[in-house]
Amino acid sequence: MAPTSETLTAERILEATEEVLRRHGPAKATVVDVARALGVSHGSVYRHFRTKAALREAVTKRWLDRTSGELSGIVAGGSAPEARLRDWLAALFAAKRRKAGDDPELFATYMVLTDEAGTAVGEHITDLTAQLARIIRSGVENGSFTATDPEASARAVFQATGRFHDPCYAREWEQPGVEGEFEAVVELVVRGLHA
Repeated sequence: MAPTSETLTAERILEATEEVLRRHGPAKATVVDVARALGVSHGSVYRHFRTKAALREAVTKRWLDRTSGELSGIVAGGSAPEARLRDWLAALFAAKRRKAGDDPELFATYMVLTDEAGTAVGEHITDLTAQLARIIRSGVENGSFTATDPEASARAVFQATGRFHDPCYAREWEQPGVEGEFEAVVELVVRGLHA
């Protein structure tokens, strides 16, 4: 990227960092590479992110927040709680598959980064389970679900469907029959919430 007179923002740095990670991978990408891509000194990058680890965690958080943002619209939607739950789980699976399939280099990079990201992954999981809890709570309130503890139920649903959103299972997401397996698990989960 050629130097520009654009104001250097955290968002621009994160965009450039993604590109550098895509090209070089997490082992070889440096803050100097990011600065070079932006046409600035590495000190300018450090003014926004105090350490390389802070920059990498911010990139990971940004990546995870995209998925959370997509899903929050489903949570706020006006459809019945069961439909929202099914849509939410399907959207989470689709988002993770898309990330793994559309940009495998960056996905592999994020697998490394999520292993080292201090609080970003935990916060992401907390956010996702809170979204699930809101859907389940609305189902309890309208009488379609019988869960006595929506938060505990949300954690259980998240864990039960882990094979379809945990990146460690990414290789399985393209196997024949995986959609049918996903639908069977979702059906079981929904029936359990109705019990």
